[in-house]
Amino acid sequence: MNKKLIAVLLIIGFLLTLGLTGCQKAEEKQDGGKTEEKYPSQDITVIIPFTAGGASDVQARIVEKYFKEEFGVNMIITYKEGAGGEVGFTELAKSKTDGYVIGGLNVPHIILQPLARETEFNIDSFAYIGQMVNDPQLVAVLKDSKYNTLQELIDDAKANPGRITLGNVGTFSGHHIASLNFMNLTGTEFTLIPYKGSADQIVALQGGHVNAIMGNLNDVMRDMDKYKILGITTDERHYLAPEVPTFKELGLDMTQGITRLFAAPKDIDPARLARLKEGFEKIAKNPEYLKDMEKIGQPEEWKDGEKVYADLKKEVETATKLLEEYDLLDKK
Repeated sequence: MNKKLIAVLLIIGFLLTLGLTGCQKAEEKQDGGKTEEKYPSQDITVIIPFTAGGASDVQARIVEKYFKEEFGVNMIITYKEGAGGEVGFTELAKSKTDGYVIGGLNVPHIILQPLARETEFNIDSFAYIGQMVNDPQLVAVLKDSKYNTLQELIDDAKANPGRITLGNVGTFSGHHIASLNFMNLTGTEFTLIPYKGSADQIVALQGGHVNAIMGNLNDVMRDMDKYKILGITTDERHYLAPEVPTFKELGLDMTQGITRLFAAPKDIDPARLARLKEGFEKIAKNPEYLKDMEKIGQPEEWKDGEKVYADLKKEVETATKLLEEYDLLDKK
């Protein structure tokens, strides 16, 4: 091989090397040279902080139905229940920030628990995707219960302080605070029985282990023929249960609900958070999703993550005053 041919081959090889290097650099991120990965490119794990079959799980399962169509990957649900959701909330706060672990959060639980006891999370531990549900609290009994009105239950509780049981989900949860408010407004003393999740609470009611529950609208909507709803904590009668009187109609100035959100650990890449927000909002506004939510009795209400966080900061102030009133604020 003559020298001229060797020189030409060396030049061609050098140019090819430059071209490949340029392509590689074009794919590199500015923050450290890693190849930019299409997101999401693998299944996403979703932590649900309550037991399977409860309202949080049921709503997540409806999202799951539309998840792959929107994101192109599967949604893998895992349960981390306990302590009124605290176990799952903590797990999410400590998870990797690569966008492949997100979770369900419940309000006011994530506000109340850090105020009432030492936790490994607070509202600043998460990056909020959006709110999907606003589920009002209600008092329900079995269909064959001797109680036909809320007033009958209140009268019995007044006549028998501490002897009437009221099922809850966890402590320092929406159910717990709603029960405390209910007792405060009515001058009653119920024995509050906490459960790991709303599914367990419903099983306890059906088994006759508690006299009544302070529960989610969604949990009783799935088997309305089994229960009597004595009152609901909304400003007006709810469109999913228009026959049920509000607490306000019954003379109790009380509105109380549990909102369900999806969030990621706080240090997730902003571009990945934006993709999650975009996808969840599309699901939340999908007409087929909305039909499924109504069919199963899930009170849908979409709210963007930024608005969620702004509202949470305001609610912390209100919750602090409430816990101080009940002498439940952590004095650390």
